[in-house]
Order: sequence, then structure tokens, then C-alpha cells
Amino acid sequence: ACAELALYEVGSSEVAWIRAMLEYNVVGGKMNRGLMVVEAGRLLFEGRGLAVTNDDLNRFAVLGWCIEWLQGWLLVADDFMDDSVTRRGRPCWYRVAGVGKIAINDAFLIEMLLFKTLKRHFQSMPGTIYAQLVDLMMETTLQTELGQLLDLRCEHVELEEFTRDRWEKIVKYKTAFYSFYLPVAMAMILAGIADAREFDAARDILVVMGVYFQAQDDFLDAFGSPEQIGKIGTDIQDKKCGWLFVNAFHTLCDDDQRAFLRTHYGNCKVGSPEERQIKQLYADLGLPKLYADYEQASYDKIQTLKHTVKLVPWSVFEAFLKKIYKRSK
Repeated sequence: ACAELALYEVGSSEVAWIRAMLEYNVVGGKMNRGLMVVEAGRLLFEGRGLAVTNDDLNRFAVLGWCIEWLQGWLLVADDFMDDSVTRRGRPCWYRVAGVGKIAINDAFLIEMLLFKTLKRHFQSMPGTIYAQLVDLMMETTLQTELGQLLDLRCEHVELEEFTRDRWEKIVKYKTAFYSFYLPVAMAMILAGIADAREFDAARDILVVMGVYFQAQDDFLDAFGSPEQIGKIGTDIQDKKCGWLFVNAFHTLCDDDQRAFLRTHYGNCKVGSPEERQIKQLYADLGLPKLYADYEQASYDKIQTLKHTVKLVPWSVFEAFLKKIYKRSK
């Protein structure tokens, strides 16, 4: 994508900036979303009796990188809005010397370069493949940004409004669609699947996975170490509507514990005595055991949906589950 910047009269210094910015924010991490496009595409083609050519693998890889670019710009913006400190074991992009507020424009640039990449590689493909991919990417981006709005609005609502229903809507829209449904839907489009019912069935399964995945993230934010998860957990400081909080506040706390959360949740710093007390409260309330039960229940629910898909091999969904089930980072 950087090679095309000369068409826009972008100078060499700015091109170098963009290259460095992309290397910092797109490369790295577990790359699960991007890799799943390749894995899902291969399994889909093989399941439909289609030969998987090198060109097909290259297209899957390009789409995988498009998702990683989407992830990259979302995280750049998210870290800025959340005042996060680290990402993937390094300072967040906006905290790098000389970046600051430029990070917001950089996030926009990553997004637009994503669409340039889609156009370069898929505009000439037959039929409506390119239009479907662009529509899917735009729809998923809107869903994710609506989820981000729900998340950010938590700063301005009372803790009583941090319900299980609100949490599920946040994680469904902010995480599940782009992290789980998007990779498989992209592969389905390239595999020539046109049945809307199959897309709906796949989406229902993958959304359950995505919600479960975010519950894992919420759990690890409190109970995982920075070395283990690659970042400093800030959910308590940031007043996040998270799985641990909604279960503690609405179901498990007594009046005194609830009052303590009202006073300190979102009003204490990372590493402060109050934050440590909240984490200890979570442990005392038995949330690690409740989470383990929720994890197993989510896995079991996913298995009950196996019969709902007809054209997408179950091995596609199993590949996702192997990456996330009982993960610790």
C-alpha cells in the first residue's frame, strides 16, 4: 500500500513514518484473526471439493492481513481513548516519543490503506466478490465502532447500568463480529457460498465464541500478569463494564461490598491498594470458579450448534476453539 502513496504526493519522510507506524501497530500479536482466514479458507475449499491453489492461499493471506490492519487501527484508537499504557508488551503508539495525538490520524490512515489493499487485490475478481468484501468490511467496522461507543459511554453512566445485557452487547459488537465472524465470512465469500442462512448460522456460532473470548480477556485482565497477557490490565481503573464486575456487582456482592465497588471502581489507579482490594474481592466471591463454569458452559453451547451449519465444515469452528479454549494469554 505504501508504494501507492506517491500518487498522493506524499513525501519520503511521511512515507517512512507510515511504514514505521504500520510495522509498530500491525505486525505482532498472536495474529489469530488473520491466520484464521487462511485456515478457514483452506478448510472451506477442501470441504467443498475445490482445489486450493497458491493464488487462493495468497488471497486468503491478503484478507487475513486486512483484518490485522483493521485490528491495528482499532487498537491505536482504543488505546488513545482508554489512556492505556502498554500494548503487546510495548508502549501504546500514542505514548511513543513524537507521536501523541498524531496517533488518531495514523489510525484513520491504517483504515484507509486497508481499503486500498482490498481494491488492489480483489477489484478485478469475477462477479460481486469485491463488492461483498467491501460491504462486509464496512458493516463489521460499523458494528465494532457501535460496540466501542457502548463501551466508552460507560464512563458516564452509573454502575447499576453495568448489567449482563449491556456487557454482552458491548462484547458482541466490539469484539465478536470482527474477531470471529469476519475471518470466516471472508473465506465463505471466496468459497462461493451465497446462502444467507449459512452466513446466519455461522455468525450465531462465532458470536458465542466471541463473547466467550471477551469474558476470557476480562478475566485475564484481573488475574493474568502483564508478562502473561502482554499488557497492563486497566479495566478496574478505566471503569470497564466487564464480565467480572457485572457478575460481582449484580449477583455476588453483599451491600457493604457493593458500596465499596461504588466508591472505588473506576476511581483507583493500577497497582493501588484499592485496585488490589477489588481483585481480592473478586477472588473471595469465587469468580475464578464461576468463570471456569462459564467457560465450560460456553464450550458446551457451541457444540450444540454443530447441526446448524450445512456448507461450512465443523473443522473451521474447531480450529477457532483450539486457539481460545482455556487459553491463558
